[in-house]
Amino acid sequence: MTPPLILASQSPFRRMLMENAGLAFTAEAANIDERAAEAALAARNPTPQAIAEALAVEKARDVSGRNPGALVIGSDQTLSLEGRVFHKPADMGEAKSHLAAMSGRTHSLNCGVALVQDGTVLWRHVSVAHLTMRPLSSDFIDRHLARVGTRVLASVGAYQLEGEGVQLFERIEGDYFTILGLPLLPLLAKLRDLDAIDA
Repeated sequence: MTPPLILASQSPFRRMLMENAGLAFTAEAANIDERAAEAALAARNPTPQAIAEALAVEKARDVSGRNPGALVIGSDQTLSLEGRVFHKPADMGEAKSHLAAMSGRTHSLNCGVALVQDGTVLWRHVSVAHLTMRPLSSDFIDRHLARVGTRVLASVGAYQLEGEGVQLFERIEGDYFTILGLPLLPLLAKLRDLDAIDA
């Protein structure tokens, strides 16, 4: 009998990706302080990729502790630009600041995913996508944010590529699922390896 599958996230985007892939799962939010976990890592001077991976593991471990026997998927994403790590904007002013900083430049979305069962990490993986934003005027950023509204606050980059955010870009290199916040192809391959889904 295959163990129950739990997504350690309430992200509607991650849930949608898993539902669209035909996976049977439940979703349960992890109860961790991401900024405190990140601060604890700071002494090791981690890369943005290592931060994403570590937070994915912590989320999965947290939910695993409440669900014996379940196979728990944790995922986290960081956005990095020339050494700076961005977090979800706190308000629309910060969203504008994020977009202005990324205008005309290439940033990376680093997406970590982990599988944990009974507190043991069975697998961890990081995928990276590189996105080049076209040069944006301050007035365009204002108009764009007025159109899309506070939805941008749910995204680390202050944009949603699956919506109007696609208009901000001139080049994208990387996996679409990584950009949306869950490296689905390597995850599905590992779930098949573990006989957790039909192969």
